[in-house]
Amino acid sequence: MNVASRGGIGTAAALTRPLEGLRVIEVSSFVAAPLGGMTLAQLGAEVIRVDPVGGAADRDRWPLAPDGTSLFWEGLNRGKKSVALDLTRPEGKAILADLVCAGDDGGGGGILLTNAPQRPWNSHDTLSARRGDVIRIALSGNFDGSQAVDYTINCAGGFALATGPDETPVNHVLPAWDMAAGLYLSTAILAADRHRMRTGRGQSVELALSDVMISMLGSLGYLADIQVNGSTRSALGNDLYGAFGRDFRTRDGRDVMIVALTARQWHALCGATGLDPALPGPEPTGGDLYRARREITQALDGWCAERTHDEIAAIFDAHRVLWGPYNDFATFFRSDRRCSTENPLMRRVDHPGAGPILMPGCPLHFSESGPDTAADAPVFGGDGVEVLGSVLGLGRARIDALIERGLLG
Repeated sequence: MNVASRGGIGTAAALTRPLEGLRVIEVSSFVAAPLGGMTLAQLGAEVIRVDPVGGAADRDRWPLAPDGTSLFWEGLNRGKKSVALDLTRPEGKAILADLVCAGDDGGGGGILLTNAPQRPWNSHDTLSARRGDVIRIALSGNFDGSQAVDYTINCAGGFALATGPDETPVNHVLPAWDMAAGLYLSTAILAADRHRMRTGRGQSVELALSDVMISMLGSLGYLADIQVNGSTRSALGNDLYGAFGRDFRTRDGRDVMIVALTARQWHALCGATGLDPALPGPEPTGGDLYRARREITQALDGWCAERTHDEIAAIFDAHRVLWGPYNDFATFFRSDRRCSTENPLMRRVDHPGAGPILMPGCPLHFSESGPDTAADAPVFGGDGVEVLGSVLGLGRARIDALIERGLLG
């Protein structure tokens, strides 16, 4: 395959965003796979999300706007096109396969991203028989194909029992494994596409959500700790494992998190609060700070209790202390400049059914590829006519017939 054949890639042609010319068909729901597709869309790929007529299981996922619009669905599908097909009928399945395989080998299409179960009609073997360089990226729950979600693998892996103050399990609201899996999926598409550009061959790529969690257990040393030391992480409440960090209450009833991972950060904290720098040792490591955490905490408890949040903020910022306030979501949005238009990440976009909303764009900033813009969410099913016309070359009469028969939402 000629690298220069995809919309100017490899030529002197300037791209507005780095992935222009790449087309991905996404059949997904909930967090991980939609996040993978949205990440590509934010970088310029044409991502076409195909849902069943009426919507997948995440179509009305909370939170909702007053008119019932899912802010969850819109948030994870910004920048995409939306097509609704009746995937219970053979003709709807055939149209989906046509969308995946559209274009000649070597073009920017031929990519399916999905967390839907594999069936004969959407398998890599079936699709690659039609287009030899097709790429199928699939997310499952477990390596054996059985089901799992973020909530079930987080508790199984041990994180819920290491999160709270004691042996009582504590679930957290951040879908960490879905988020990591979504970014793995987008990386997998780029890796498989690079392989295709070099060799002309597509492939099937599979990812299990629980494998993402297990991979991090290994990368963080938790599995090795069990095998080498015979120990496992215990619940530490809000203490930071392996260094110093915990929450403190201020005079005006706020809470702050104070952290020192390095000797430099420890000396900054001592300069701000008057703590004895030698308390954990002359040039402490993270482990020294962790072992001295009770003595440090006892000294800082009184210091913070005598000062307001704003007083502490001014002192800590002046001394470059590593710290952060505890906020709820609303307080963070309303008061933190990082979540305002001062930050180039944030822009107002028009969400269908919800109106203008301040939303983040892509957190990556490229020096050569032009700025990212926060894209609108699609109207559910609103791009079907345009996509079937532009990608498949169907005439308006054929498209109207599909609508009339309920195949195209």
